[in-house]
Amino acid sequence: MDGKGKITVRCKDLCKTFYAKNRKQDEENEVIRNLNLEVRENEFLVLFGPGQCGKTTILNLMAGLVEPTSGEIEVNGKKVDGPSKDRGMVYQTTALFPWMSVMKNVSFGPRMQGVKKAEWKKRAQYYIDLVGLTGFEDSYPVKLSGGMQQRVGIARAYCNDPDVIFMDEPFGHLDAQTRYLMEEEIEKICSKEKRTVIFVTNNVEEAIYLADRIVVLTDMPTTVKKEYMIEIPRPRDYTSKQFLSLREEITQCVEISGTFEEAGHGDE
Repeated sequence: MDGKGKITVRCKDLCKTFYAKNRKQDEENEVIRNLNLEVRENEFLVLFGPGQCGKTTILNLMAGLVEPTSGEIEVNGKKVDGPSKDRGMVYQTTALFPWMSVMKNVSFGPRMQGVKKAEWKKRAQYYIDLVGLTGFEDSYPVKLSGGMQQRVGIARAYCNDPDVIFMDEPFGHLDAQTRYLMEEEIEKICSKEKRTVIFVTNNVEEAIYLADRIVVLTDMPTTVKKEYMIEIPRPRDYTSKQFLSLREEITQCVEISGTFEEAGHGDE
């Protein structure tokens, strides 16, 4: 990613405050403050920062699931004013329909758009094969492991043919070994299926392994603290000198412990 090319997502002076009532007075919770961000076509951008700093809120704002208090968000030059099929989401939990097979889950978007059966089956099969679930087309989520369920969620997001895919800590609930494997899988998928991806994580190693660019966020009220262009050649080695040096630098930037267990892939 060279910093050039079409801007797919633009956030300008983005602010979000949540309001709640208690018995005595209204309470304000300012989550996002004057956030400015541009994401380019086919860029893999990682939003990284302290836990509970508002990363998921930023994704929900970009996806049109939450309205900003002030500021603007544009996707492909159009103001975001609600959800759209040009934006896909992969959630922290798999959020699959338990009564639907893998094929039906993956093809849900095209089927709801009225795409003809032959076309949606062909498209869904392509993404099922891409995420390594060939042979599981008729299986139901309850029969799948956590990693396999998340593969279904990723295939479903891609099958709807969005311009932008948001991924909200999709591997955070997986065990360490499965998480490693899923990081490798998502890198392979993204190399074959170019999309603008905005990925949220609080795992520094995951961020460095996957990202073209990492945007480090402040604690709440959240804004951009620093950006890192990740120029380490792919596939990346978690133990390389360049990787470990960058891990230490980013960990210090967000003012959390630099230990392997707390900042990286240690005991999860």
